[in-house]
Amino acid sequence: MEGIGFGVLLGGVGLFLLGMALMTDGLKMAAGPALGAIISSSTQTRWRGLLSGIIVTAMVQSSSAVTVAAIGFVNAGLLTLGQSLWVLFGSNVGTTMTGWLVALVGMKIKVDAAALPLIGLGMALRISGPETRRGAIGGALTGFGVLFLGISFIQQGFAGSEQALDLASLSGRGLLSVVAFVLAGMLLTVLMQASAAALVVVLTLAQAGIIPLSEAAAAVIGANIGTTVTALLAVIGATPNARRAALAHVIFNLLTGFVALLMLPLLLAGVAHLRDAFELESSPAVSLALFHTLFNLLGVALMWPLTDRLTRFLQGRFRTREEEVGQPQYIDHNVASVPSLAADALRREMLRLAGMTLGGVRNRTALLAGRPARPDDSAAQPGLSQAMRNFLTEVNRHGMSESTASTLAVLLRIQGYYDLCQELAPDITVGREAVATLAGSPLHDGICALADHAGQLLAQFDPAGGHPQPATAEQLAAFEAEYQALKAALLGAGADGRLAMGPMDALTRSFSALRRIVDQVAKAARLLDGLHREAPAAPASDTA
Repeated sequence: MEGIGFGVLLGGVGLFLLGMALMTDGLKMAAGPALGAIISSSTQTRWRGLLSGIIVTAMVQSSSAVTVAAIGFVNAGLLTLGQSLWVLFGSNVGTTMTGWLVALVGMKIKVDAAALPLIGLGMALRISGPETRRGAIGGALTGFGVLFLGISFIQQGFAGSEQALDLASLSGRGLLSVVAFVLAGMLLTVLMQASAAALVVVLTLAQAGIIPLSEAAAAVIGANIGTTVTALLAVIGATPNARRAALAHVIFNLLTGFVALLMLPLLLAGVAHLRDAFELESSPAVSLALFHTLFNLLGVALMWPLTDRLTRFLQGRFRTREEEVGQPQYIDHNVASVPSLAADALRREMLRLAGMTLGGVRNRTALLAGRPARPDDSAAQPGLSQAMRNFLTEVNRHGMSESTASTLAVLLRIQGYYDLCQELAPDITVGREAVATLAGSPLHDGICALADHAGQLLAQFDPAGGHPQPATAEQLAAFEAEYQALKAALLGAGADGRLAMGPMDALTRSFSALRRIVDQVAKAARLLDGLHREAPAAPASDTA
């Protein structure tokens, strides 16, 4: 009988996990871009970020989906790490909806009367439109039914053999039992790779009277902590921001779990009062669902005053070379309070930004002409550029002289030139494959000649020697004439069939981007040279 009960239990857990996967996939597909839209537009404050994490997780029944979406937005620069933390904390609260779903519905429904018709209806919708939103909703309904079918089999498994997991043997030993059930909850979550499945097992054991409420609560805390193992496994080899988010998840769950264990008697007493206040039934399953929500809300309250420090701590972890290089060397909070010093520091930082930008552009130009490129730091440019803009915002809070304000305006204009060059740089190499197919032709020679000419100008504009050397009008006119000649040759080759339209478009796009970059960098070099010449005349101080 025990073998049968254990087999039914395993099958029930498997069905529950399958149902969760089907329901999550269906809800995510049915939501379409709503998941991303909600997260990206609803995270401007702590409260909005927290609520979006709760609501979206409750909608899609998957905290991992929300976590992945939040991390993706951080990597894309659409969310700051600080904003993403509140989405992650909210997802921890939102995932408690699974416990309420099981406690209020799953422990009461008659499977034959509800779950099986849901599966049938869901599959009918899915088959009738597999690639449509209707089909996605059908998949979610099917998952919903399979999930409750799994809960039913888990209940049967314990009914068939109360020793199926032998958790009852851990009970009745005071503090040791509490620790043992925390470890058991962690182990169940790690083995099943789903805290929801572990929670269902614990709810079922408590509802059946196999373990007391206090020890079941300890197992729920353990299940919450166990999710950190899954998060750590998921970010092996992942990006630094993914690792930082996973570390935030670990810190949140460990801190919340530790405090919840210390306050376990108080929390259980609070659960009893809240259950009476909201006129909820006194079943163990409902009490555990309320406890799960309460201690995750406690975690949010604990993290509220700590988040700024946590963000700074996380930003110092798992740093890439680009992030290290992209850190400012001359600008900081103290310098910002003296605008005249700030202007000089920002000019020095601008030379670093110029070097990063031009390094990437020169390497892409070499690749376009089929020549080897060297490592460059252009990937660090966006981070440094953003830090410079933040610094300038801080400087503008202080009073300053007219000449300093003019210098800062010029520096902001120069930064705009370099930022545009960074945006255009990827277009330089779109014609790289087309160049290789033209080897030995006059067009190939013209392409390489113009790329070399651009490379020479870019080297002249590079501030490696202290400050960039501006181009003369004759130099720029010569480059423009060579560009126009090559463009005419490319269009002519495309018109008479010597060059296919696809390669022709790619090459004209590459050299158009290169021409615009040379123009932007020439303007920046001229302005920087002017600032360099005026530097000795800058005022010694400003009103802070």
